[in-house]
Amino acid sequence: MLARVSSCAVIGLDGAVVQTEVDVSNGMPSFVIVGLPDTAVQESRERVQAAVKNAGLSFPYRRVTVNLAPADLRKEGPAYDLPIAVGLLVASGQIPGDGLDQTLMVGELSLDGSVRHVRGVLPMTVLARHLGLKRVFVPACDAREAALIPDLEVYPVEHITALVRHLTGESPLEPAKALSLSDEEAPGEENGRTIFTALEEIRGQEHAKRALEVAAAGGHNVLLIGPPGAGKPLLARALPSILPRLSLEEALDITRVYSVADQLPPDVPLIRHRPFRAPHHTISHAGLAGGGNWPRPGEISLAHRGVLFLDEFPEFGTRVLEVLRQPLEDKVVTISRAHGSLTFPANFMLVAAMNPCPCGYAGDAVRACTCAPALVTRYQKRISGPMLDRIDIHVEVPRVEFAKLADPQPGESSSAVRARVEAARARARERFAGSDLTCNAEMRAGDVRRICRLDDAGSALMRAAMQQLQLSARAFHRVLKVARTIADLSASENITPAHLAEALQYRPRHNF
Repeated sequence: MLARVSSCAVIGLDGAVVQTEVDVSNGMPSFVIVGLPDTAVQESRERVQAAVKNAGLSFPYRRVTVNLAPADLRKEGPAYDLPIAVGLLVASGQIPGDGLDQTLMVGELSLDGSVRHVRGVLPMTVLARHLGLKRVFVPACDAREAALIPDLEVYPVEHITALVRHLTGESPLEPAKALSLSDEEAPGEENGRTIFTALEEIRGQEHAKRALEVAAAGGHNVLLIGPPGAGKPLLARALPSILPRLSLEEALDITRVYSVADQLPPDVPLIRHRPFRAPHHTISHAGLAGGGNWPRPGEISLAHRGVLFLDEFPEFGTRVLEVLRQPLEDKVVTISRAHGSLTFPANFMLVAAMNPCPCGYAGDAVRACTCAPALVTRYQKRISGPMLDRIDIHVEVPRVEFAKLADPQPGESSSAVRARVEAARARARERFAGSDLTCNAEMRAGDVRRICRLDDAGSALMRAAMQQLQLSARAFHRVLKVARTIADLSASENITPAHLAEALQYRPRHNF
């Protein structure tokens, strides 16, 4: 007898339907899985056989053939255990197969028959709704994640016997309650704990806070330069607290990446806060961009719609930093392997921090630098010109004076700054209505020419800046984008020379 159960594979960030075909026929007892399975799928034979027997069901000692179609799509992971077991029970006549054509199943089986977590449940559930299926059966621990997708019955399965009783009508399972954005925790909190630094906790550095506000309002990349102990990581960790709140679409977009990477925190079905990723400078280029024999998202994709913070910027390997150049422009990263190419999203804000020299005190007003000029030059040249050209805002972060550190009065709150940032983003979205743009940093050359028009005074200022600062064409466009953001923060329809002058102050003044 032949049985068919729909399952799912994850290719990149998307699901691909896999038909699990199980045939039980007469012949020498055997259990064969075909359809380009990897080692984990091949080992399903032992897991399924033990789970079926230990659950009190009968394993058919006949010729069992399992085909995972399409045969040219590589199958990996243990998510096919549950559909293989159900197909086996249907093919051997132990449970009815009615309604399975409208059902998708995924889940790993333990030897006692309980159902374990699998990665990528969210894109699998999205695929099920896209295909018009009515119901999905997922591990109980993954049910809340699957329930984020509306118009679909999600059944949590803790044990294979519970699923058998449901399919036979003996004891139907209760579908999981649908979740919405309002059911989850507030942005910036995880299990009731604040995970970002509040802007009001930082004393001094008003000009750096202003630069972060401009960066948040326009989605611009930032480079913080200053001596050790000036508060560069603290400023970077405060940036997510002033970024706009996530929409439901953005939250689902981030959650899908974390689900595929299997980094979704326990009991957190929906990522409600913007990601903040801070990899160590020893990270490899594959860890940053993503990779592996079957590519998975890297740090830049895990920072999608959030912040990627690179502390000790020059300490990262040259090859690692150059990997960032293409994603910073295209907002996606494409990974090519022998069996094909996969594209992951990479629309992140880059925040980098560095010392001005190896000892860290070049240009400091209190402590003298002990580095030779050639050593300083060599240190600064670890970051290429094209890489620096892609960073919109360069900020000096000097040491903080005692009077400011001892001041008991808190600074401006993150909520007040976030209100201005969200108002500026709203103006930008209104301007970009009908396009795929969401913030000023995403504008292309044609958009800059159309939107960032200068008056005569602004054109004269920009002409002089091009000559004195030796700006490239890319830097020219990035200055105009930053100026447009500053104008949005001022609720100005036009870019004035004052807006342009502030934007030019954020260009580098170092011989990198």
